[in-house]
Amino acid sequence: MNNLEPQLQEIKEQINQYITSCDNQQCINLFNSLPFGKMLRSQLILKIAGITDESLKLCAIVEMIHTSSLLHDDVIDKANTRRGKVTINAKFGDKISILLGDMLYSIAFSQLALMNQNIAYIIANAVTQLSIGEIMDIELTNTFNTSYDKYYEMIYKKTGTLIEASSKAAAILASKDSEKYALFGRNLGLAFQMIDDILDITQDSSALGKPSMFDFIDGKVTIPYLLLYERTENKDKLKSLFKKPLNKKDILWIKQEMKKSKALEDSILQANYLGQKALEALKGEDNIFLEELINSMLQRTF
Repeated sequence: MNNLEPQLQEIKEQINQYITSCDNQQCINLFNSLPFGKMLRSQLILKIAGITDESLKLCAIVEMIHTSSLLHDDVIDKANTRRGKVTINAKFGDKISILLGDMLYSIAFSQLALMNQNIAYIIANAVTQLSIGEIMDIELTNTFNTSYDKYYEMIYKKTGTLIEASSKAAAILASKDSEKYALFGRNLGLAFQMIDDILDITQDSSALGKPSMFDFIDGKVTIPYLLLYERTENKDKLKSLFKKPLNKKDILWIKQEMKKSKALEDSILQANYLGQKALEALKGEDNIFLEELINSMLQRTF
């Protein structure tokens, strides 16, 4: 993955040029304060479509869309940090964070309109689904969700759709089997979000950049909690802790119940299963990078 570092930097510079062309110093300063992660979606695009002007442009568009969704997400979640940095909403307020996200969406769609029509539709439709996923995520926090179907649909729309669309669009650029790569991206996106949900329980706050078990405190019943609720003899106690501040005793009880019921262990197995399904979708493609990417993602510390 490291061999893509020059291209990832080039993508950041391309986005910076788009922002600079708006001729607003405040927006430029705000953008420059944003932290970028591993740029997973761009890595996928470049390794599927190769490094061309069109693939780099697609990467810039997708990264702006993803960053915009995170700016809005931080407002929704009232997040104070992201990737170890103070969030825009915590530093400058919710209005600035929302409007900066809107600006990035607008620039992304302006550039997307100049691309291949099929690609433009695939990415634009993914953004629609992403927004629906965000609405579902908020709605599911109102009560203790016990539906696996609702959970899977929500994480697919919120996370999986843009990864799926990135993979499919990249395949179209490279004249490859777009449906095969869409299936790969779909399963990768599901596994990726599921692993994030598991890490919320297994990692400490210093690694997460937020309190451990924050998802449950925030009203999110993720895959480990769904399995735990199904298996624990003390369902009422688990539900009584939902959306409540957790003390050390509460956290210890949940972790002990997770271990006893194998809810966490089986959640990891489910994420691995989805990762393997993603690999199976690429059978015959002989793309070692994508195989390495999935394997490294699945082997993150639990």
